Amino acid sequence: MAAKWIEFLTGSLEDKKAYRRYKGRIAALPEPYATAAKAFERYFMYNGGITDGDPAMMMTMLNDFADLWERAATDGTPVDQIVGDDPVEFAEAFAAAYSGKRWIDKERSRLNDTIQGLSTKDEQ
Repeated sequence: MAAKWIEFLTGSLEDKKAYRRYKGRIAALPEPYATAAKAFERYFMYNGGITDGDPAMMMTMLNDFADLWERAATDGTPVDQIVGDDPVEFAEAFAAAYSGKRWIDKERSRLNDTIQGLSTKDEQ
């Protein structure tokens, strides 16, 4: 009973364990893959983070991301061959492949609602 109450306040313990496993996978990557993966991870958290309440979708994305870098490290594929000429475009395309609302979608909606609300007030 107490565990359910704690999970209600802090989130799923299984989700936290899965995230820690993911972080361990990224930390275990050799250079330069670890540095590149951490840079993209930071970008995902600010721009590509999924906000629709589905932690499973975010973990799927992160695990696929870890798989990509682990395979690249194993194969010795250069980072620039993975991400191409535009790392931002790569990050955006990777995040877009996973369904769910992203943080930027929420902010776009907020901006539109605010401006539309102003237009309605001006007409009155």
